[in-house]
Amino acid sequence: MTSFLRSDRSRPVAVWLFAVAVLVLAMVVVGGATRLTDSGLSITQWKPVSGALPPLNTQDWNDEFSRYKEIPQYAQLNKGMNLQAFKRIYWWEWGHRLLGRLVGAAFGLPFLYFLVRREIPRRLIWRCAVLFGLGGLQGLVGWWMVASGLAGRVSVAPERLATHLGLAFILLAALVWTALDAWAGAPRVKAQTPWIGYAFGLMGLIFLQILLGALVAGNDAGLVYNDWPMMNGALFPKDYAGTSLWATLAHSQAAVQLHHRLTAYLLLGVAMFVAVAARRARELAPEAKTLAVLVAGAVGLQACLGVATLMTHVPIALGMAHQVMAALVLALAATFTWRVRRL
Repeated sequence: MTSFLRSDRSRPVAVWLFAVAVLVLAMVVVGGATRLTDSGLSITQWKPVSGALPPLNTQDWNDEFSRYKEIPQYAQLNKGMNLQAFKRIYWWEWGHRLLGRLVGAAFGLPFLYFLVRREIPRRLIWRCAVLFGLGGLQGLVGWWMVASGLAGRVSVAPERLATHLGLAFILLAALVWTALDAWAGAPRVKAQTPWIGYAFGLMGLIFLQILLGALVAGNDAGLVYNDWPMMNGALFPKDYAGTSLWATLAHSQAAVQLHHRLTAYLLLGVAMFVAVAARRARELAPEAKTLAVLVAGAVGLQACLGVATLMTHVPIALGMAHQVMAALVLALAATFTWRVRRL
């Protein structure tokens, strides 16, 4: 009888997890397009199973359109929209939800297959189960976000958008980390170095910047203060403060954009410092040094994309590129942190 654990690593499992990470990245791309085209509220019901099928006839389309006409976004922003225009935004949201279902299937079915065949290293089984749970939670959070825009608002709540996007990026980073563990196996010796803290700190700062970017997106704050490095010719925006601390932090267009700018400067400086220090660190492996430089380069490119996106008033192509680059930056930072922890 074969033992349950034949090895502490599995290349097929690693390839599967990397493939799911690519699908999650695709979800981020389509989700960004859905937001940029104001399509996210076009489907006003949450039907996890039956919702997989789009409208199949004229009556179905009219019913979907009628439900959309009942929400504030239609009444205040899209009054007079015809059915063809509605279909254009509908397909973006439907595609986003369909991708979510595909990600669930692409994770769940192989997970069961590898589990039955006992190919998943024992130390990674619980982690894969948690990843599956996070994927399901992401669907619930997505509907919680959409529901915030169906009454009393013309768009989703920025803080809920940040939660939804943040969870997607956590899932992406965790998939990459777990795939690397499955590919390389358990470390024979774990490194004992302050660089582990530095790497986690850099990754945390990148994640914070992603959340701040989500607040910018949720408030359409990229459509104001479109000069750089000043903000309408001033260092500090005049309408920074909201009616309360929370209103300022989460809902003030001026504040969320300023916070995103300032954190970008800090992140760029930290990433460059880490890259230079890593090149000089004797205790780091050559791969870790290379990854540190790649992270810094990706952060620099992302900063340039951010400025270009802002100054061109957030065209869809640049907005999507900026979001994709954020995902790649976090994935690289996760890989760097993973490598630093291993001798």
